[in-house]
Amino acid sequence: MLKRVETSELRLGMYIHKLEGSWFKHPFWKSKFVLEEMWMLEALQGSAVEAVIIDTERGLNNVPERETAHVGASAQASTGSAAPPQARGMSLAPPRPAANKFAAARVATAKEFGTARKIADRHAKVVSRVFIEARLGRGISARTVDPLIDDIYASVQRNIYAFNGLLRCREDSEETYRHALATSALMIALARQMNLSAAETREAGMAGLLIDIGASQETGGPPHPADIWAGPASDLETDAHCQHVLAGHALLKAAGDIPEAVLKVCLRHHERLDGSGYPHRLSGSDIDQLSRMAAICDTYDLLVSGSNGSSGGSSGGSSGGSSGGHPGLDPAEAIRHMGEHCDGLDPAIMVDFIEMVGIYPIGAFVELRSGRLAMVVDEDPTERALPTVYTFWSRPLERKIKGEVITLSQCYGADEIVGIAQLGGLDLPPLGALRQTLLTSYTRAAAA
Repeated sequence: MLKRVETSELRLGMYIHKLEGSWFKHPFWKSKFVLEEMWMLEALQGSAVEAVIIDTERGLNNVPERETAHVGASAQASTGSAAPPQARGMSLAPPRPAANKFAAARVATAKEFGTARKIADRHAKVVSRVFIEARLGRGISARTVDPLIDDIYASVQRNIYAFNGLLRCREDSEETYRHALATSALMIALARQMNLSAAETREAGMAGLLIDIGASQETGGPPHPADIWAGPASDLETDAHCQHVLAGHALLKAAGDIPEAVLKVCLRHHERLDGSGYPHRLSGSDIDQLSRMAAICDTYDLLVSGSNGSSGGSSGGSSGGSSGGHPGLDPAEAIRHMGEHCDGLDPAIMVDFIEMVGIYPIGAFVELRSGRLAMVVDEDPTERALPTVYTFWSRPLERKIKGEVITLSQCYGADEIVGIAQLGGLDLPPLGALRQTLLTSYTRAAAA
């Protein structure tokens, strides 16, 4: 049975059959779903949607019959005479601000790591198939990647840090697919940080996933940011770099159902505000907002990942970088590096990006005043310079130590970050393996 229910009367477990009004009024991409998490309930009650239609046969129905109107002729007759919730003695949740800044993580980061891992594993074949189809020159449908975008979006809603933090500390993913997932998650999180609409956030996530699809057709591939910042490329090099952008744009356009905004991002994510980008040397206002966002997210992930799959670690001597490639930077070092070379990046969006990932992003190695070395494992959205860290080495003792979780925002000055850790010369595994081991240990410690 279908019933009309005011959003103030919604309960977890209800099946939403339809959201009344324009979908731009609410933060959801789907109109039919189970209301299964608190953030979903809070988002609906804080939105401009006044009422929804629930399906009592597919979900919970604990709203008394007298408080709802059946859909159909009776609904039209009753909606005008229904008393407001206040008149029936019901208490309304306080109105929530329209802004969607993540003032606090809704689900603990350590817990969401597990869910994020399942999402990445579940969709690995989907991403692989998309890139294989692209390599064969076959069309790509938006419907193929919709479920993946939905799952990443839901993970970011539960916790803005976990999905990308997991990918930063995970070594068992093929680099091309990991980059696609990471950039998609970064784009969705940045869109939420910037309070973009649900439609724009969806497009941001799809763009992040597909912007480098042209590189799978054995074109020149995207250059590492360090190559661009080192100086102007020759015409031959520029042409080679352009091929993956032009090929990807043509491939996605041929699909027929890829949003125009996503097509623009695929074509423009290497353009720069100062006109130094490619393929069309656009500058300033000629570059749309999503493409400016993608330039930042794509650059950051390439910097921390390195080229040829060398995973994050210019601060250590065991990064495992490939000969002739670029070793990945520590995430905190990447943030600083982008700040020093951001002439072509949008400075206002960079501020939002740093607020979103933190000054010391998850996966960054830091040195504490106590002489201990630690990895950042969680963020405090109210204290960007005081993340949660997991220790693993003591400089005074010159050896590995038992891991300890330290929430710097709550240790009242007992310890603090003094800088990015320099790991060269220490008896440590390759940094990718070290990150994965430390994240696993932290997750177990948090669950204990």
